Amino acid sequence: MRHRFGKLNRRKLFLFGGLICLCLAGILYFSQNARKSQVAKESGRPQVQTYTVEKGDMLRHISLSGQTTADAAVAIAPKYTGRIVEVYVKLGDRVKAGDILLRQDTKDLELSIKQNQAASRQARADALETESTYGANFLKAQNDFAVKKAKYDRNLYLFSIGAISQETLDEIQQEYVTSKSSYDTLLNQVTDETPASIESKRAAVEKNEYGTLALEKQLDDLILRAPRDGIISYRAAEVGAMATAGTKVLELIDNSQMYIDCQVSENDAAALEPGLELSASVDALGNSYPGKIIFVSPSMEDTAKTYKVRIELTKVPAMKAGMFARAQLDMLLKPAILSVPQAAILQKNGQAYVFVLDADHMAKRKKVQLGVSNDEAVEIVDGLSAGDIVALSNQEKLKDDMQVDFAEAGVKS
Repeated sequence: MRHRFGKLNRRKLFLFGGLICLCLAGILYFSQNARKSQVAKESGRPQVQTYTVEKGDMLRHISLSGQTTADAAVAIAPKYTGRIVEVYVKLGDRVKAGDILLRQDTKDLELSIKQNQAASRQARADALETESTYGANFLKAQNDFAVKKAKYDRNLYLFSIGAISQETLDEIQQEYVTSKSSYDTLLNQVTDETPASIESKRAAVEKNEYGTLALEKQLDDLILRAPRDGIISYRAAEVGAMATAGTKVLELIDNSQMYIDCQVSENDAAALEPGLELSASVDALGNSYPGKIIFVSPSMEDTAKTYKVRIELTKVPAMKAGMFARAQLDMLLKPAILSVPQAAILQKNGQAYVFVLDADHMAKRKKVQLGVSNDEAVEIVDGLSAGDIVALSNQEKLKDDMQVDFAEAGVKS
């Protein structure tokens, strides 16, 4: 029993001693850092975070967010005002293109079609009668003209030899002129080988037939059909109610293909182009889906001052429109370039410069020429070399040939 008690005491002493050692180490670490900080303050040298310039690819990180959009949302409205007699769908029904959705009252129109068809038959009969009558009249006038002309020619010869009187010749000539006038009247009606009276009757037939087609088209328009495959998402139609022309009574959503519509800034729009592939996540579904950019607006939207970008999702399950979605894209802006963090760049009188620190921690102002940039870094086209160390903080306190202290947290090699 005494042996077990002594063993427990030794274990507690060991744990207690370990805790004391850890506390002493922590106190020593913080006291050293405090001492270094105090020394730096007493020396008057500013502490700066630094960055070692190196060559690498510059990427542009673009975040896209928006709402899922169905392939189509079609508002269905009647072309003509009329009473609804049948509604064949309800909310949520899935329909195919061409399916009948709603029917309006067509009785009056059906009667008008029958009336017009009867008028067409009458017009065809009139045209046939006119054609027969004209043909008979033309043959009669043609034969009468030939007879009267021959008679006139004979009597003209007889008059020339004194066989008949002038009065007799005048009577025969008058008969000839009358027959010629009747013949010419019928002959002059012909246009493109068809007499005008017959053409008029034929046109009346066509007019009635076209009128019938127009009524049949109107009859067909009173039967509303699905313009494409989809789901009925809106219904404001009941049997017996009046449907007003141009007023939506049904809506069809086709979500067989889904998109994400986003609004982006002009800088992001300039970097995006159709065909870029990405992965998009839909928060409500807790999943990500492959997609690609298919559209970048060529002009800025006046109201939002942004550009529209559409992402096409591929291989997606059934999804609802209007869900919040997001996507991220890392694009290569420029490969293998020198760059520094944005914080390293200072501007004065339109000239960019940085503070370069040498091995003796001496600061030197140096002009630089900038290139492309992203949200974090900027390209250095001229003025720096790989391995140069630049200041990232406290630059407002720095001057040429000033010695500085490096802040340990900022050192990057």
